[in-house]
Amino acid sequence: MTTRTWLITGVNSGFGRQLAEQLLARGDRVAGTVRREGSADDLRDAHGDRFRLAHLDVTDLPRIREVVDAAFADLGRIDVVVVNAGYGLFGAAEEVSDEQVLHQITTNLLGSIQTARAALPHLRAQGGGRLIPISSVAGIAAHAGASLYHASKWGVEGFFEALAQEVAPFGVEVTLVEPGGARTAFAGSSLRTGAPLAAYDGTPAAFVRGLREGAPVPIVGDPVKIAARVIDSAEQRPAPLRLVLGSDSYRAVTASLRARLAQVEPQEASAAGTDA
Repeated sequence: MTTRTWLITGVNSGFGRQLAEQLLARGDRVAGTVRREGSADDLRDAHGDRFRLAHLDVTDLPRIREVVDAAFADLGRIDVVVVNAGYGLFGAAEEVSDEQVLHQITTNLLGSIQTARAALPHLRAQGGGRLIPISSVAGIAAHAGASLYHASKWGVEGFFEALAQEVAPFGVEVTLVEPGGARTAFAGSSLRTGAPLAAYDGTPAAFVRGLREGAPVPIVGDPVKIAARVIDSAEQRPAPLRLVLGSDSYRAVTASLRARLAQVEPQEASAAGTDA
C-alpha cells in the first residue's frame, strides 16, 4: 500500500469525513477543509501533523485558491484532490428562491470548478496527480423535484469530463464518483428545500417533502464501503473516468443512458438531413 497525501474539501461529515478517517487510520496525510469551524477538531487532535485543517466556505471563490495554495506550500506534493464539499437543494424549480439557486450553483458547481483550477498548477508542476470530484447519480439521471441539484451536478460532470482530456498530457487524471443514496447526514444537514407551492401537491416534484418530514426511504449505500472504494480507485491505472457506487446508482445510470439512446438513435436519418 502506497502512502499518499490527500486534499479533501468538506471533511466535517458524510463522505468527506469517512474518507479522512479511513485515510488517517491507514497512515496517509490529509489536508481537510470545513465550512463550520470546530467541526473536525477531533481529527486534528487525534492525528497531529498528519491532518492539516483549514476553514473554507467554497462559496467564497477567491478564498479557495488561497487555501489550496497554502496546503501545497505546507505539505509539498499532494497526490489526490477530492472535490467533495456540497449539498442538495430540492423542490420544484418554481419553489426555490433566486438566492437558493445562486447558492446551489456556486457551492456545487463553481466551488468544484475553482477547487480544481486552484489545484491544477500544482499538479502539473509536480508531474501528475488525481482529481476526484464527488458527483452523484444525480449527475447522470434526473428526477422531478431536484432540477437545481441536477443542474449543479450535470455541470460538474461536463466540466470534469472535458478537464480529464485537457490535463491528461500532464499526468493528471480524473475520476468522477457517482454514488447513489447512502446512509449519511445528507437528508438532514446537507439537504435544503424550497417553499412548497400547492400547485405541486401530489406531483412527482413533491417527493422531497416526504424526505424532509422523515418519511422512510430505502437507502442501500454504506458510506464506509463507498469511501473505501474511492480510496482504492486512487490506485487504479489508468484512472476510471467514472466510478458508479451502489446498486441503485447502477440501475438509475444504466436506465438513463439506455433511455437517451432510445430517444436519439431513431433520429440518425433526420439528423443527417440537416447536413449541408
